[in-house]
Amino acid sequence: MMMRHASLPLALVLGMAAPAMAAAAEQPAPRITVVGEGEMAASPDMAILSLSVLREADTARAALDQDNKAMADVIDAMKKAGIAERDLQTSGLSIDPRYSTVKPDGKPQEEPKIIGYRALNSLTVRVRDLGKLGAIIDKSVSLGVNQGGDITFTNDDMSKPMEEARKRAMLDAIARARTLTEAAGVKTGKILDISEQSYRPMPRPMAMKARSFAAAAEDSVPVQAGENTYHATVTVTFEIEQ
Repeated sequence: MMMRHASLPLALVLGMAAPAMAAAAEQPAPRITVVGEGEMAASPDMAILSLSVLREADTARAALDQDNKAMADVIDAMKKAGIAERDLQTSGLSIDPRYSTVKPDGKPQEEPKIIGYRALNSLTVRVRDLGKLGAIIDKSVSLGVNQGGDITFTNDDMSKPMEEARKRAMLDAIARARTLTEAAGVKTGKILDISEQSYRPMPRPMAMKARSFAAAAEDSVPVQAGENTYHATVTVTFEIEQ
């Protein structure tokens, strides 16, 4: 007796295979993600200097008048030293009362009493000729600057060192991916994704506190600009060729 084998219609066979084919097509190709880092050092070509004038008097008007006179002299000296208008910016102005909790006879009093006023005017100066920096600090102290003095060295144009840092980060990512894939016995394929993070150099202030201004006025202030380091990080995803 001969047995008949049941055969499924072609349409049904294709219908059953379609989900499996679709599932295979949806599976992403093997990939590898690496992080590359790059740095670029550049000598700074500009210094940002913070200068402040603090004056105290019995009245707010007197304190402000004295403060204004001293700061006006400082600004005038900056301009004579070659600092452009665009590189001079008032960064702070405050007038505050001064309190005392002690009576004239030295005994404590319950409520603080105003005994005078304090005026503070701050100026941010961008010095593009670093050779003049020490002399500018000296001159400002001679004219009445008695607060601040923080210096931050930077670069006027940060695009070039950052561009080089990004290139180095990308080359580093490519080298890392090749090292890993070669060790695994496969090859690096096309790039699927790139993301980047860049870091400008952190400000490195050289602080000159108020107590050091007396000495600074007598001698030229020695300054060393050093170098700024620009850092870039890229995350790159490559397809793996097997």
